[in-house]
Amino acid sequence: MPKPIRVLHVSAECYPAAKTGGLADVVGALPKYQQNSEVHSAVVIPKYDLPWINEQKWKEVYSGGVWMGYYDQPFKVFELEENTLGFPLFVTEIWGKFDRPGVYADQHGNFYGDEAERFITFQKAVLRWLQNSESHRPDILHCHDHHTGLIPFMVKHTPEFQNLGYLPTVFTIHNGRYHGSFGWNARYLLPHFDDYLGGLLEWEGVINPLAAAIKTCWKLTTVSRAYLEELRSDSNGLEWLLQHESFKSVGILNGIDTKVWDPENDPLLQTNLKKSIPYFKRENKNPLLETYNLEKGLPLIAFIGRFAIEKGADVLPDLVYRIFSQNYPLNMLILGSGDPPIQHGLNSMVPQFSGRFNTYIGYNEQLAHQIYAGADFLLMPSRVEPCGLNQMYALRYGTIPIVRRTGGLMDSVIDFGDPGGSGIMFNHVWTGDILHAISRAVELFANKKLFNKIVEHDMALDFSWDRSASEYQKIYKELAN
Repeated sequence: MPKPIRVLHVSAECYPAAKTGGLADVVGALPKYQQNSEVHSAVVIPKYDLPWINEQKWKEVYSGGVWMGYYDQPFKVFELEENTLGFPLFVTEIWGKFDRPGVYADQHGNFYGDEAERFITFQKAVLRWLQNSESHRPDILHCHDHHTGLIPFMVKHTPEFQNLGYLPTVFTIHNGRYHGSFGWNARYLLPHFDDYLGGLLEWEGVINPLAAAIKTCWKLTTVSRAYLEELRSDSNGLEWLLQHESFKSVGILNGIDTKVWDPENDPLLQTNLKKSIPYFKRENKNPLLETYNLEKGLPLIAFIGRFAIEKGADVLPDLVYRIFSQNYPLNMLILGSGDPPIQHGLNSMVPQFSGRFNTYIGYNEQLAHQIYAGADFLLMPSRVEPCGLNQMYALRYGTIPIVRRTGGLMDSVIDFGDPGGSGIMFNHVWTGDILHAISRAVELFANKKLFNKIVEHDMALDFSWDRSASEYQKIYKELAN
């Protein structure tokens, strides 16, 4: 029997060690489903000063250093002692770079000003470790987002790491809005390369790690088919490049961890799915109505996420005002945080619309699970949604998604007016368009027979990582042969 293909995922985030968004969820789940007779996956991230990382037991597997232009940067690589995640997790300890209380910003939301230097150091440290540690050297390097976008270039075109040049590289774009660009005055941070190769790094006069990865990786993936198409027409200036590299590009829809998101065994729910689906929904909805002072008998529409423009959260205050000033027969519960004016706008309306509207400002994992199980509808008015996981969590727990037609939302939700319908879709992040979708939700809720049929249909859909992992496995086998 042939040996399994060994894959190393290189990322800035991995749940539960370090998370700011969906990147962490993907990197923390996909490798679990890549442990079989054909593929073995591991993950390496920086060692941040974060609670989960600090609470674990680590064993040192490598100690070394990398030259950063005018100083030598020492580093160490540690492996998680107990494989509780379902895959080996490594962290790279780089003093002065990542021993900070945050991934990209401090606890007050102030971004660190040395992102280029931090992540160049991380990428060089990972490659130095793999150079000198044959036992940990993979058959495939799978890099995620711009933080690791220079690795495909460095292994292919720099003498310092040329002995790794045979390693195939897969690069996944989770969010193409962020390129990680920096000026040529920071070239000294990079390993030496011949001047004529500079064009592989450059885009619009600066070093662009995302563009460099697109140009130099062996295989390019995005987190949904629709998002790949969107990037070819809207990617902050990389449209032509993504069109040019389409021959090696493929969109693979992310999955969800169905062991974590399991209505039958979720420890964070008030009531697990043991009896009927209507009973499961009702018994998880009632605690929300009681805790947040919401009226019984009405549909409950929820929003869970960051208060950011790309999530369409800027329309929420006006939307909430119009819903309740026009007396739509529904409840609304919002869980999230982010942009202060949006937070203030939403909170200021809680007293005015008490009994039908409430908020929880912040992040609460248990509450999020309870809302997915207890709400009737989940609103996602995203301007940009490369894949989206929230709509998959909602479908898994029988909460009908109300989503904009964009990115992965188009790949995972079908309007209930069409065959195989699972949700409600709208076209524009305009209050009027969203109100029309919400009116359809209210009408659907009133049609109990159809509503219950869609809920039952949604909970039977398969968004597990098994499907996605098998598509990645095909890519790995193609590159490894």
